[in-house]
Amino acid sequence: MSATSAGSRLLLRIATRKSPLALWQAEHVAALLRGAHAGLEVELKPMTTQGDRIQDRSLAAIGGKGLFIKELEVALAERRADIAVHSMKDVPAEMPQDFVIAALLARADPRDALICRRGKTLADLPAGAKLGTSSLRRQAQILAARPDISIEPLRGNVDTRLARLENGALDAIVLACAGLARLGLESRITTRLEPETMLPAVGQGAIGIECRSKDAATRALVGALDDAATHTALAAERAFARTLGGSCQSPIAALARIEEGRLTLRGLVAEPDGSRLLRDSVAGESASPETLGEELARRLLESGARELLERLRSA
Repeated sequence: MSATSAGSRLLLRIATRKSPLALWQAEHVAALLRGAHAGLEVELKPMTTQGDRIQDRSLAAIGGKGLFIKELEVALAERRADIAVHSMKDVPAEMPQDFVIAALLARADPRDALICRRGKTLADLPAGAKLGTSSLRRQAQILAARPDISIEPLRGNVDTRLARLENGALDAIVLACAGLARLGLESRITTRLEPETMLPAVGQGAIGIECRSKDAATRALVGALDDAATHTALAAERAFARTLGGSCQSPIAALARIEEGRLTLRGLVAEPDGSRLLRDSVAGESASPETLGEELARRLLESGARELLERLRSA
């Protein structure tokens, strides 16, 4: 059953996490779909995922970001929902065979945000300052720039993380600019971290719409929302991560930019303690994004990333 018919009504059901940010994203997609298709009814099906339930351990320790979407995919498979809406940084590079990302909305700011209690930049933080993040990617790049900073684990929704900062438990935290903007919290950003300092997660800033691969009717409906430039950029970034075999346990980052038909892709693989950052970039025609992503991954694997990632996976 796709885009469920109820009498003469056409109904599309969205599986979403219950966090304020996930609900905002699902409501945003619902509004866009209603605007694109006259008479279409859209209904949200909020769910709590395993990633939401386990808050006392890092994602790396409990199996990775895929835990945020597994229950949503089960709802799709059992036809309790027609689409699922995701932050693309939470979607593993390897998609299950029966599912597809049918559309990507235009990407928001992909950068990370530094939010401080005092000071304005990373350099302003005092020696020994406590910075909250549970992302190995963020941890590695922060420690590469400031090895004297103490990294503290930080999980939970945006409000929970901000509360840890406000109650004095932390001196600074790092969150995604896009999520803060979507929640109306852009004013909380102290500094936007440029990619030279903090290369973002693969897919960061992009919202994706997933559905069953064989559901042609739903794919056609959501396809009206697809942004071609975002689709191309993420094809390169996700091919990079897929070729590396990267996961939440791996400090991997990538960002693709498209200008005048050419795509530039920067990538990074890092030691979690920031002692070694392997960086490289490729550029080429935007018509071949996956080829560029695979090329960049192979270059980094040959320059030492293979051994680094194998050691992290075995650990």
